Amino acid sequence: MKQVTFHQLKVFEVTARRGSFTRAAEELFLTQPTVSIQMKQLTKAVGLPLFEQVGKRLYLTEAGRALLSTCQDIFERLDQFEMTVSDLQGLQQGQLRLSVVTTAKYVIPRLLGPFCQQYPGIDVALIVTNHENILERLKENLDDLYIPSQVPEMMDVFSQPFLENPLVVIASRHHPLAGTGDIPLERLNNESFIMREPGSGTRQAVEQLFDAHNISIRVRLELGSNEAIKQAVAGGLGISVLSRHCMALEGQTGQIAILNVEGFPIPRHWHIVHPKGKHLSVVAQTFFKYLQTEGKRVLQETALL
Repeated sequence: MKQVTFHQLKVFEVTARRGSFTRAAEELFLTQPTVSIQMKQLTKAVGLPLFEQVGKRLYLTEAGRALLSTCQDIFERLDQFEMTVSDLQGLQQGQLRLSVVTTAKYVIPRLLGPFCQQYPGIDVALIVTNHENILERLKENLDDLYIPSQVPEMMDVFSQPFLENPLVVIASRHHPLAGTGDIPLERLNNESFIMREPGSGTRQAVEQLFDAHNISIRVRLELGSNEAIKQAVAGGLGISVLSRHCMALEGQTGQIAILNVEGFPIPRHWHIVHPKGKHLSVVAQTFFKYLQTEGKRVLQETALL
């Protein structure tokens, strides 16, 4: 075990959590052969198999489960040490790890800019993903703070809303409904929709509203990117529902129109979330307060509100 490296332990932890060399490689930004080689070297150092493969999924052996528990203990202690050092150093240097829901990518970088200028010694790791993956990262306690579009249910977390995130119906400017006032919700029945993938918080909110009014959603196209959805809408492939913030840079002369539909915008908020009992570093505490106090002012100055 003296030959084992910290890097190998980190690769092992991610591989065990994701159950796949390929998925671990994607998360770590490594090649799949690199991950496989690291795990072969670690297995040789331990002297016992760490994984067994059933189908395409990897499962931990008894030795693997014991090593995973050890790794988690090591990483937790190192995180605590990093927080202690950060506390001692104040805000001269440190790291902030954020996971944000996809729609928030339009505003969080704008907020991070002034924050990082104020604290130039802080490095930021920003993960942008859908609501489902935010919950997975929250369960694994992988980040300092999480910004989902709805409060996680059945999880013991601290949550604080900090910014409105209204959902609006969008269509091509050449769509028959563009420019029409007071569109009944029923008028969208059987319209061709372009939707985010299952697991998206935006999609869940739309489906809940439409189900309550017996509106049928005919999903013509599923896309995992808001930018791709806007391009598809502009191309006349259908209508969609996105955060109003996604439209902030479109302007009045763009190719996309916001439709005046009954029941919209759907009121939603982004929330700042972390597990209850989690000891936030000085950096995370400072950014938390920054979002609550200066966030709106920064967005107003950048014309995003």
